[in-house]
Amino acid sequence: MFDLTKTPPTFRPATLADIPALHALVESAYRGDTARLGWTHEADLLGGQRTDPESLTEIIDDPDQRILLALDGSDIIGCVQIARKEHGTSYLGLLSVDPRRQATGLGKQLITAAERAAATHFGAHAIEMTVIKQRTELIDYYHRRGSSPPGRSAARRVGQECRSRWSPYH
Repeated sequence: MFDLTKTPPTFRPATLADIPALHALVESAYRGDTARLGWTHEADLLGGQRTDPESLTEIIDDPDQRILLALDGSDIIGCVQIARKEHGTSYLGLLSVDPRRQATGLGKQLITAAERAAATHFGAHAIEMTVIKQRTELIDYYHRRGSSPPGRSAARRVGQECRSRWSPYH
């Protein structure tokens, strides 16, 4: 098992050269039997691909979006997407952690990195995300981190710069 206390991950923006490994990571975290190794996945709720290389290329090429990677050496072990929205808000998506490395704190580190990057690069003071309402374990996780549904006060802050709130959907 990966131990974040011994080998802290490094973080950097994704490039086009990362797309094959990035796509494999996202699919392994969300779909299929590999996803079931982790504590949270969509494998039993949704079929098909989570994303595709073309969509990842569009995100990376868009100046109003970024995908941040978590690396163990040169291995991509996690990622998160941020996108500029209106009125000082950014969107957080594609939060993915290698299923064998989940429950190590890496997801928390990725969210923190995303909040900071959104504040720094997009001037965001709030981050929104969408969560499938059937993923109650994930909604509970975001609650524990201090995030709140829209319309409620969100306690999660990064140096008074950024907070997270989630939007459940059907």
